Amino acid sequence: MLTHRTRLLIIGGVLVVALAATLLINAPEATKSVDEVMDDPESLEGREIAIRGEVLDGSIDNEQEVFIIHGESSQLVIDFSQAQTSGGLEDNRTIYAEGILVEKDGEWVFEAEVIKTSCPSKYEEAAED
Repeated sequence: MLTHRTRLLIIGGVLVVALAATLLINAPEATKSVDEVMDDPESLEGREIAIRGEVLDGSIDNEQEVFIIHGESSQLVIDFSQAQTSGGLEDNRTIYAEGILVEKDGEWVFEAEVIKTSCPSKYEEAAED
């Protein structure tokens, strides 16, 4: 017969192993830039990814619920019709988005589920120093 303490240690060990396995199996992919995604979009099609880029000036269309983000050499349409947003979606703002890359009518579109924007106030404070 196992003692109470031994049983607790075994249960604790099993829980730790299960938690570690869950974290390793569901480890998030690194955030990709627009340029990294557009270098080989076919390899990412249909996969859940995280992307970052800057909102192209004048590209936000609230009626169609789309905007464009850009990197150094590439652009990508973001569909935010199903996205939770942190607010502050503005031109020239850096955004982080999670979602799925799909091809629609010959154009790559990122269907965002989550959109987070950078906080300009944290940069303004650093500039004052």
